[in-house]
Amino acid sequence: MAVLTANNMTLADITSRLDPNGKIAKVAEILNQTNEMLEDAVFTEGNLPTGDEYSQRTGLPLIYYRSINQGVPNSKSTSVIVKEATGMMEGRSMVDTELAKLNGSTNEFLLSENKPFIEAMNQAYVQNMLYGNPANDNRQILGVMPRYSAISGAGNAQNLLDAGGTGSNNASILLMGWGEETVSCLYPKGSIAGLEQEYLGERTVLDANGNQFEAHVTKWMWKNGVKVKDWRYIVRICNVNITDLLAQSGTQSTSAATQIINLMSRAMDRIPSAGNCRLAFYMPRTLISMLRIAALNKSTNALSIEDALTQFGHHYSQTKFLGVPVRKVDQMLLTEARVA
Repeated sequence: MAVLTANNMTLADITSRLDPNGKIAKVAEILNQTNEMLEDAVFTEGNLPTGDEYSQRTGLPLIYYRSINQGVPNSKSTSVIVKEATGMMEGRSMVDTELAKLNGSTNEFLLSENKPFIEAMNQAYVQNMLYGNPANDNRQILGVMPRYSAISGAGNAQNLLDAGGTGSNNASILLMGWGEETVSCLYPKGSIAGLEQEYLGERTVLDANGNQFEAHVTKWMWKNGVKVKDWRYIVRICNVNITDLLAQSGTQSTSAATQIINLMSRAMDRIPSAGNCRLAFYMPRTLISMLRIAALNKSTNALSIEDALTQFGHHYSQTKFLGVPVRKVDQMLLTEARVA
């Protein structure tokens, strides 16, 4: 039986959502963020109840030149089995039945809780898609940043471009090529691709003292993960020093080879084939602001702003760098430690 805690709706919560006429007020969603990764992402169903398993080519067969009357050795390719795990995100809402009645529109009030739960789940998924690490918490999914965390020695080191920043006030830019055979968001076999909401009805719950009362209970669940089937379709520009970027000095001066517009151009050449995927750059909004300034200082043709539609049919003005969309992601940090 559920227990009511400080995380449940109170009379103060009800009052804060009523306008002067006693009706449900429109809440200013000042905690909302812009995390546009989910608008581009391709979702693929795994072949396991807990994720996906697939083969990845690791080596090509050896090929020889031969002479007449002389053979060549046998050869073969090599491959490995890769398993990508998904995680389970869940949230629950409990509202005292009598409390919900006070506003005169129980359904409308309960619906007012939908938006913040959707926003919270979206933020949590994007945060884990970026920085999740089962080594720190085995309930988390493996995000992109931990996969691309060494600029030397790692097998994917060629897809990390060092912007030269030091200290712990750095940021990253990601160039990602979404596709079923490249990079995708993963959901388990037999489940659904998006956020699930289940209204569990009026149930008997317990207060902090173990006493019973009735409450409306709603459950939110999202089973998700990240599948990087071809690591070549992600490029991380790391160690972008925020102080240098804002001042356009040091590693981000107009003449520096590590300036972000130079590295973004180089990143595009790391992608094997732009025709095999949906390409987009992702960065914090601070970097997008400074990108415009840096690009204008060099060339008015580097950036373009075009009218576009999201995959959900929403109109918006789309910024592009050399033809590739540039997206805001508020979950990307400005306080990353140096990637070495």
